[in-house]
Formats: sequence, C-alpha cells, structure tokens
Amino acid sequence: MTDLLPIREAQERILAVINARGSEPCKVELAIHRVLTEDIISPLALPPFNNSSMDGYAVRSDEVSNASPSTPVTLPVSLDIPAGFAQQGVLAKGTAARILTGAPVPDGADAVIPIEATDQFKNPQTAPMQGTVGFFKPAKAGDNIRLAGEDVQLGQVVLEKGRHLLPQDIGLLISLGIREVQVTQKARVALFSSGDELLLPGQPMSPGMIYDANTYVLSGLLENAGAEVIHLGIALDNPESVKNTLDQVLQNPPDLIVGSAGVSVGAFDYVREVIEANGSLSFWRVNMRPGKPVAFGNYKSIPFVGLPGNPVSAYIGARVFVLPIIRKLHGLPPFTQHIIQAVLDEPLHSPDGRESYFRGVIRKEEGVYHARLTGHQGSGNLFSLVQANALLIVPGEVTHIPAGETISAWSLDPELN
Repeated sequence: MTDLLPIREAQERILAVINARGSEPCKVELAIHRVLTEDIISPLALPPFNNSSMDGYAVRSDEVSNASPSTPVTLPVSLDIPAGFAQQGVLAKGTAARILTGAPVPDGADAVIPIEATDQFKNPQTAPMQGTVGFFKPAKAGDNIRLAGEDVQLGQVVLEKGRHLLPQDIGLLISLGIREVQVTQKARVALFSSGDELLLPGQPMSPGMIYDANTYVLSGLLENAGAEVIHLGIALDNPESVKNTLDQVLQNPPDLIVGSAGVSVGAFDYVREVIEANGSLSFWRVNMRPGKPVAFGNYKSIPFVGLPGNPVSAYIGARVFVLPIIRKLHGLPPFTQHIIQAVLDEPLHSPDGRESYFRGVIRKEEGVYHARLTGHQGSGNLFSLVQANALLIVPGEVTHIPAGETISAWSLDPELN
C-alpha cells in the first residue's frame, strides 16, 4: 500500500462497496433535494378547469368583433366571477362577465378581454360591478383563457423515478394535491476531526492551537448534498480517544464515517492505526495534490473515508471521493464534474506529476474563458479557496502547463456555464 493509487481507481474501489439506500415516505413540503423512488402520475389535470389568465371580462368573441377605440362595443354585465368561486352558470348571449385572474371561465364565453382594453380600466376591481362595460378592442376565440389540462393531463407521468427534487418540483406536487412521495432515505454520515491542537468555535485561542474549520466545511458540503450529518466531535491524538470517538456510531450505525486528519505518517496520526486494528484499509494514499493521504476502508464493517487535516486538502478530497458516495447512496447517477475549458493567464507547475487541483478564478472575456490562480496554493490556506470559483486541473504525469495553454477548470460556481 505504499504506492500512490490513481484517483479513478480509488473512486472505483470506494463506489464498488457502496449501495443505494432504501425508500421511505416523505411529506412533499419536506422533500426538497430528496430523490424519488417512484414515478409520479398526475391525479388530476392542470389547470383543473378553464380559467382566465387576466383580470378583465369574459365574452363571446363574435359579439365584440367590431370593437375599437373609436367604435367601442358596449355590453351589459351579467356575471361577476372572482377567483376561488365555482363556475357560475352560462354567460347569456349579448352580455359580458367580470372575471379575475384564475377564476373559472363561464360556459358560453370563449375569450377574455383585459380590463385595460375596456372603459372600466380606471375602476378598481374591488369596486362594485358596473351595469355595462365598453370594449375598445376585439377578441379571438381562446384569448387569455388557460384551458383545462393544457399544462398537465390526468394520468400523465410528471416526475420520473430517480428525480432529484427541485423547488419547482415541490410546487408542482403541491399543485397536484399530492401530500406524500416515496424518496430514497437520506444518507447518514458520521463526521469527526482529530488533533490535540483543535479548538471548538467560541473557545479562547491559545498558543499552538487552531480552530476546527474542517468540521464545518465538510458538514456544509455533506448537507448541501442532502446527507444527514452526525457530529462525533474531536478525537484527540491518542488511540483511546480515536476509538472512543468512532465507537459512538455503533448503536445506530451510519452509512459512512468521514474523518479529517490522522491518516498520514505523522508520529501522532492514530486514526489509520485504529481503523486497521478494528476493520481494514483498502488504500490510504492517492496520486493527487493536494490531498495525497486519503484513506478508505471500514471501521467494524462501516465504510470509512479518512481525509487529510489541511482544510483545502480535506475540501478537495471530499469533493472527489465523498460526494460521489452520497450520490450513490441517494440512488443518483455517477457524479459529473462541471468542466470549463479556459486559457491560462500564468503557468502552472506540478513538480511531482500528481494530478493537481489549483485554486483559481475563471472569467469570460470576449467569449473566451481565462484562468488565473487565487494566490498561494498551500493546502492550509483556506482563504485562497474562498476566493476561487474553480479548481484548475493539471493531469497526472504533467509537470508544467505554460501560460496561454488551455486547461480544464472544475467549476465551483453553479452559475458559470
């Protein structure tokens, strides 16, 4: 296990032992970002009835065909139809119906003329209904009417199994009156950091100590991916503390344990030792920069990923190895990087030929993306990651890419395209 494992092989080894979680019912309003395990078949049509898309007057179009500003057509108003009321009879010939947006169009009417095209434009819709209305423009059959079922048909498959539910999907489900859906169970991930030097937020700073940023960087990534995070706290640099931290999960085992630090070759890196004594390691070093000391194995049969302790290394390792696990647990297709081709404004060096991820900024100039570094690329420099909107990728075995060459940039900004 002393050789560096290629990234793709490491990913394949990990995903080979991960299985999608089962299904569970979920209230629709709580199902955002969950993954459907069933097709959704519409129980009704949308709209469920013909309704007006405008505030105005429902008419028979042939009765206002000659209307114009100079020769308005005046009709008596026989019906007043606000939104939320059941359809109110048939529109009598030679009359109009005042109607609000979303209200049902009465039988007999085949068009709606906006209030702006009538002599009632300056009267508020809350005012008492006038006895007559003058029209300044004609209408064609179908004008400003939303037909029943024009959006969704009864019995139509509207969302397919495997769909990662978005806000608009939730709105559609609510519109259809669906209260509960079957979704993949949330991935449960136990998370801890290790190191005697770590402080919790709010604890006073003292010489030699640092605040534990990794827990919050990693938990944010995991929660954004839809996982439930179980916080195990900080394991100190001794085998007993590491084992006690890990043993917290045994009563209700999670799908995955993720740790940061303690898996390298330092004198006080005990996480790897405890994992090997209570489970097994498949690998612990990967051919990447930053983040070489990534470990994968199991602790008492629970899958375990050990990430480096440096914040940037932990972040990149989580993106490369942990987020694909969450996707598979949720039944989603394999993870796809959002890659943009960009022209380098400065050279990149990867002296040992490992696949390297540089923090960078990409921007578009005259239709072409350009890329530059965000500054010092030390793996402990979290601010350089804050400034980045992409990771600039130098492939394995490549040690130098000169300025002016095109490079693959892994976008971290969903708005970049």
